[in-house]
Amino acid sequence: MLKFEIECDVDAAWRAIHSPQVASELYGPLVAMKPWSDVPTSWEHGDNAAVALSALGIPMGKQFISITNRERTHAGRHVRIMRDAGIPLTGPLATLDVWDHQMAVSPVAGQPHRTLWRDRLTIGGATAPLLWPALWATWQWRQLRITQLAPSWAFDPAEQSDQAVPNA
Repeated sequence: MLKFEIECDVDAAWRAIHSPQVASELYGPLVAMKPWSDVPTSWEHGDNAAVALSALGIPMGKQFISITNRERTHAGRHVRIMRDAGIPLTGPLATLDVWDHQMAVSPVAGQPHRTLWRDRLTIGGATAPLLWPALWATWQWRQLRITQLAPSWAFDPAEQSDQAVPNA
């Protein structure tokens, strides 16, 4: 489970969570994610697709992605949650019996251009203890990449106060 703040508004973070392109960028350049079936330009509730994964050019198998969305209120905050309840189809991760990836975003109180991001992966099966260290490391990479990329997700990035404004 990762829990951290990012520099973008919650709507931009929600759009990013639903973008297969952003998902691909989060893992790059270590892991490449390429469509194996028709992948939408934006994930919607009920969407399913398959992708092929490779790590440093080595094929790692195919992953089935199955998307659901829900919303709830937690501690007075509106929380939006996207869940991928798909499953690895081939490769080392296919030895897992459970794959439940949930990403949640909510606004940071009093900071309209900051979002609280929670990213949880639950795995299970006989090989889960063997795969956990690699997946833990991958999730640390995800957090770094999310933090790096988040400012670019906004449609209207906040202007820097030290930038000169041209005369009209």
